[in-house]
Amino acid sequence: MRFLGNIEAKTDAKGRAFLPASFRKVLQASGEENLVLRKDVFQKCLVLYPESVWNGRLDLLKSQLRLWKHDHQQIFRQFVSEAEVVNLDGNGRFLISKRLLKTAEIEQDIQFIGMDDTIEIWSPQNLKQTLQTEEEFGKEFENIMNAGDAL
Repeated sequence: MRFLGNIEAKTDAKGRAFLPASFRKVLQASGEENLVLRKDVFQKCLVLYPESVWNGRLDLLKSQLRLWKHDHQQIFRQFVSEAEVVNLDGNGRFLISKRLLKTAEIEQDIQFIGMDDTIEIWSPQNLKQTLQTEEEFGKEFENIMNAGDAL
């Protein structure tokens, strides 16, 4: 399952958004029906997880934690309690709660970013602040891709 693209959209007055058709096709082809929405751990954006991906990430997190350790239990609690199950209606829309809209500083305009097995939802302003210039991106990409070279 691979989501690709940068798609502009809008939410309606109730906070509903249409999941882009290209992303819905990927979900349908993968047999995914249930989705989980949560604020990103690091950025001011939301992450939409297909249920199987969410379950995999949750299992990975649990494998890194000792749940009988107080601070580990608190991390797990916060990660899980901030997630919401969302469902697509017959038109391909889903509701973004007011709490999550506020947390991600989303008003009406949004951008969906395909991030391989998840989908990010951004306010255009926050996305613009996060992205590097083309030159910065090129240099960093080169550094990462050549990090393993022993020249």
